[in-house]
Amino acid sequence: MSRRAVLAGGLGLGVALTSPALAQAYPLDPDRFTAQDDPNFHPVTFRLPAPTGRKALGTTALHLIDQSRPDPTMPSGKRELMVSLWYPGSVAAAAPLARYMPKRTAVEVDEAWTGEYGLAVPTGSFDFANTETHSRVDAPMQPIPHPVVLFSPGYQYSRFVNTAQVEDLASRGYVVVTMDHTHETPTEFPGGRFLPGVPASQLPDPEFTRKAVETRTADSRFVLDQLERIVRGDNPDMDGKNLPPGLAGGLDLQRIGMFGFSLGGYATANTLLEDRRFAAGLDLDGTLQDDPAKGPLGEVARKGLDQPFLLFGSDTSQRTDAGKEYYDKSWARFWEEQRGWKLNLGLTGAKQKAFTDFQFVFDQLFREIYGEDEIITSVMTALVGAVRPDRSVHAQRQYIAAFFDQNLRGRPELLLRGDSPKFPEIHFAR
Repeated sequence: MSRRAVLAGGLGLGVALTSPALAQAYPLDPDRFTAQDDPNFHPVTFRLPAPTGRKALGTTALHLIDQSRPDPTMPSGKRELMVSLWYPGSVAAAAPLARYMPKRTAVEVDEAWTGEYGLAVPTGSFDFANTETHSRVDAPMQPIPHPVVLFSPGYQYSRFVNTAQVEDLASRGYVVVTMDHTHETPTEFPGGRFLPGVPASQLPDPEFTRKAVETRTADSRFVLDQLERIVRGDNPDMDGKNLPPGLAGGLDLQRIGMFGFSLGGYATANTLLEDRRFAAGLDLDGTLQDDPAKGPLGEVARKGLDQPFLLFGSDTSQRTDAGKEYYDKSWARFWEEQRGWKLNLGLTGAKQKAFTDFQFVFDQLFREIYGEDEIITSVMTALVGAVRPDRSVHAQRQYIAAFFDQNLRGRPELLLRGDSPKFPEIHFAR
């Protein structure tokens, strides 16, 4: 059987499932396709979309320990986290460009993504460890205060899987802090220690989801505490690494926002409910209840927020309008209870994974393997929807930036007032 036939077969098996939490695994038969058996096989590095802002970019990773939360599985006996800061950097910086993922994390994500769909893609196809970002490692920060935005990834997803959104926001003058949630998302610590997180085959039940949201909320509040320490002149990195020059003066902690994808969107809303230091939040296609179909509703859905909040959904997930397909009672209830500024946007033609780097990574991978075969359109539609990856990335970047510009910088944005002919992919659900 040809690889193209297996690709089509994977499509027929139902690769259109839209959530990591609901995805079924259709692993390849190792006797059918392996890297060793394919003389044309080579790992694919990827081209991240160029950021649209005017700022040069820097990035640094921090290893943090929350002394208030015990974790007997960790060497310190306390909860440990890895975070990355993405920020406006010095134009003159000569530091190397950061890689998309550290090596062990790259292997873990490659194995998860090649084994999840049965799409005739051998393990080792995704060369994330050699893919370059647009950000320079530990570059000096531009020495003026910048608004700060935290990011929480989807269930089982690495903090690096939304880098295209994160880098673009940083290029527009924001400091974006991305978090791995240890024991759930894959996490690689300095020195090579690695925790794989929740197995790809494990589906979250309501109890798991509730605990995960609580843990992510505590992580987010703790990370903000550590940013406050940096501003005071402390270094919270447990390994004592040197912080990039200018970092303390580049954090404006009077203007703090947060966004997240899927479970990270739920965690974002819950964090704003519990901590008023966060001034605005954005949910990328994440339900606000512990079970997508049965509930119970999250506390934030039942209470609403005083801070501005944006619900940004796909065609196959959250809806606030009863009677429509994919209606989500948690979004509808939140909409009724929300006291602060609110907006509900839809990305027309999209499925949930279109809100991650998944969309352009798979598009580039398939074109590298299959050329311009027409089957790529069918498979990409099954995976991320009918929206074009380039248009999807561009539209998401514009609306995410507009939301934070309006609510953290006080700049009224015409883009948030109604449908725009420049972005036919975006519709105002409410």
